[in-house]
Amino acid sequence: MANHKSAIKRIRSNDAKAERNHYHAKSTRTAIKKLRNVATKPEGEEMFKTVSSMLDKLAKKNIIHKKNASNKKSSLAKFVATLK
Repeated sequence: MANHKSAIKRIRSNDAKAERNHYHAKSTRTAIKKLRNVATKPEGEEMFKTVSSMLDKLAKKNIIHKKNASNKKSSLAKFVATLK
C-alpha cells in the first residue's frame, strides 16, 4: 500500500482513467461488431462515419495506437465498399 498522499491519489486517478478508457474502447468494439452485421450499403456508410470517428478519438487519447486505428478503419472501409 502507498504511504504518501500523492501516491494514494495517483492510484485513485489511474483507476478512474483505466475505467474510462475501458468503457470507450469497449463501446467502440461493440460499434465495430454492429457495423460488421449491417446488410445495406447506405446504413453501413452512415455507421462507418461514427465508428471511424470513435477510432480516431481513441487514437488521439492514446487508448489504442494510431496505426491500430488506421488498420481497423481501412478494413472496415473495405467491408463497407463490398456491401450492396
